[in-house]
Amino acid sequence: MNIGIIIGRIGGVDGVALETEKWIDVLRAMGHKVYTLSGQFQERPMDPDTETLVPEMSFFSPESFWSQKKAFFYPETNQEELVEHLNLYSKVIYKKIMHWLKDRNIDLIISENASALPSHLEMGMAINKAVHKTGIPTITHDHDFAWERGDRYLSPHKEINDFVAEVFPLRAPNSVHAVINTHAANTLKERFDREAINVPNVMNFDEPFGLPNQRNARLAEHMGFSKTDLFLFQITRIVRRKGIESAIRLVHELNDKKIKLIITGNYADDAGSAYYNELVNQIHELKLGEQVSFAYHLFHNKGLSNGAEVRFSLSDAYAKATACTYFSTYEGFGNAFVEAVLAKRPIFVNNYEPVYMPDIGSKGFKTVMIENGDLTPEAIGAMAEVIYNPALASEIAEHNYQLGKKYFSYDTLREKLEQLIAAASSAAGA
Repeated sequence: MNIGIIIGRIGGVDGVALETEKWIDVLRAMGHKVYTLSGQFQERPMDPDTETLVPEMSFFSPESFWSQKKAFFYPETNQEELVEHLNLYSKVIYKKIMHWLKDRNIDLIISENASALPSHLEMGMAINKAVHKTGIPTITHDHDFAWERGDRYLSPHKEINDFVAEVFPLRAPNSVHAVINTHAANTLKERFDREAINVPNVMNFDEPFGLPNQRNARLAEHMGFSKTDLFLFQITRIVRRKGIESAIRLVHELNDKKIKLIITGNYADDAGSAYYNELVNQIHELKLGEQVSFAYHLFHNKGLSNGAEVRFSLSDAYAKATACTYFSTYEGFGNAFVEAVLAKRPIFVNNYEPVYMPDIGSKGFKTVMIENGDLTPEAIGAMAEVIYNPALASEIAEHNYQLGKKYFSYDTLREKLEQLIAAASSAAGA
């Protein structure tokens, strides 16, 4: 089968992009041909044999940037001008999608969050129209929805709110939903009477990950620290919902100069760098400048070595971690959690909404868990015990690894994809 994936950007380290690449790996292992249509191929070259660039589909295109600002942030916007703009550029994208579908002879469409979250209005409109027009079986991989983002996608313009309600999420008769948590499946049923297949985020448990090697042996030196330091790794982007302030507070409470917190992600998605600046102020006030490092410049999803420049992979980061901090307040699922499990690293976690206990914690994973970002003395003591007791950390990590292999492996993803393909084909043939 020729499967076509439509996504705003791929190649980076955000959850949608990472999970899409895993889907591609498993679909190809199942014998399918996979083609990708994207607005941005981030931090890697494009393969013209299987990948097609549509610049208008980028979240950072002038067209999308303008419409997002005018649709959601500026009440004085002329609605007629905005609607005209949306119609014009959605038609541009629609025509390119239709050409791609024909050129690649696509049998099944997978829309990667582009039909769930209105972060690119024109792309969502175009996909909606193409799916209805062609009748091609379609899977919408819904990572998150507008109503889960507070008032971010609440427009001061009635026409935009009506449009968002009509188009997002896609509800074509020839489409089926893949969601990433139980809460999303329940919400789709309650709001739209739409069934969904719950597909957790996964990792490849058949490949080594997070192992010490010659490459990462000197990572501590590249970060300006000693090999004997104890490293807590925050392997996420810098956005407010990641709860990084709790990880910084933990370093302060542990009161040990040998403990270092390494934050691997950048703040490109932090609007106005507001949250990043708050973290910098917190570090300054707690006098932790020598213990907390923003090291995004050293890390790349897969690692790079180009002449004098050395950038390490996320696997290298996990290899050097004594433990991982993951104090998020909200996640659609939690890639970083599964990564830590695969790397056999203990995890300190906040009971994040709406996913952690229903979809992950209830399966029996051993973590030190806090509620509402509250670092109680009991929690800090439990975390310290893990940090300073390698045997205990190893025992916990091995337990979690076996559970992860059972619930969040490529084998699980393959089973779910088989269900989704059968459901989409059935829906299109109904």
